Amino acid sequence: MDALRRQASKLKEQVAKQQQAVIKQFSVSGYESSNAMVIDEVELQRHQQLEKLYRSTRAGKEFQKDFVKAAEALTAVGYKHIEAGNKLSEDCCRYGVENVNDEILSKAASIYGDARKHVEKEQEDFNRLLFSQILEPLRAMITGAPLEDARHLAQRYSRMRQEAEAQAVEVSRRQARVKEAPLPENVIKLHAAESKMEELKANMAVLGKEAAAALAAVESQQQRFTFQRLVAMVEGELTYHERVAAILRQIESEIVSEKQQKESAPPVILSKQGSKKTKYFLAEAMHAFDAASDKELSLAVGDYVVVRKVSSSGWSEGECRGKGGWFPSAFVEKRDRLHTSNVPL
Repeated sequence: MDALRRQASKLKEQVAKQQQAVIKQFSVSGYESSNAMVIDEVELQRHQQLEKLYRSTRAGKEFQKDFVKAAEALTAVGYKHIEAGNKLSEDCCRYGVENVNDEILSKAASIYGDARKHVEKEQEDFNRLLFSQILEPLRAMITGAPLEDARHLAQRYSRMRQEAEAQAVEVSRRQARVKEAPLPENVIKLHAAESKMEELKANMAVLGKEAAAALAAVESQQQRFTFQRLVAMVEGELTYHERVAAILRQIESEIVSEKQQKESAPPVILSKQGSKKTKYFLAEAMHAFDAASDKELSLAVGDYVVVRKVSSSGWSEGECRGKGGWFPSAFVEKRDRLHTSNVPL
């Protein structure tokens, strides 16, 4: 008789182990590896909800870490960009000062060198934005108390599940004992085990709700906050590139304008010493011309000009009404040819 009872008890233990093996697929948790036995359907749903929330908040935290690493890398590259840009600005300004004879290139270098400082200022502003609006807020949330507190609640729930597993096994064992020997002592122990099991289930229900609510709140805040930081980064980067593009367009405009002015300005022709006689000629202004500098000569239609020099660049130099200067050759027409000795004073 005793042998049969031992065999029956052993068989029940084997069945219980098989049941636990089948249930493991439901009880393995992302928040903590757990072999806890499913207590009831409500507890199973709570467990699955916590597992989903735990995995979601963990993935959100990892994405925030990746976001922080990327922002840190962009900041480091930005500081190198600033260092290189400031060095280039200094080199350009120095070349512009030391090579004034090379008018077009030296002026362009000076313009670029001065404007380059503004480009690096925009980079500094973008770096500050990355630090204040991306790095600091995300770091604070990654290590913040709400996330850690919610995770701790979930882990406490997982440990309570394991405790409930052990208690469920104890209840099963006590039930078997009562069936084998329905003694008052065994019945009392069974009732005590069942009471403890009910207490654990009640505590699990409360803690499960609390952990689920905390994780759900963290998940919502995590996703909303990370999205806001992503938008802030996109807007900041867009503003940075727009401002840099505006500066570069201004640089290009000034450099091209300066080059065109230099190329269209009247040429500087040194007078030839030692020539005995220079041929002048008389010309009439066919178009009005307004001088843009003290080197140029203003003309009105019908003015007569004593033309003294004609340049291949399309400019001529002469005198009209007691004033001398350069004017476009195409604005006048030749009327007569005079020698120096014949020019009226």
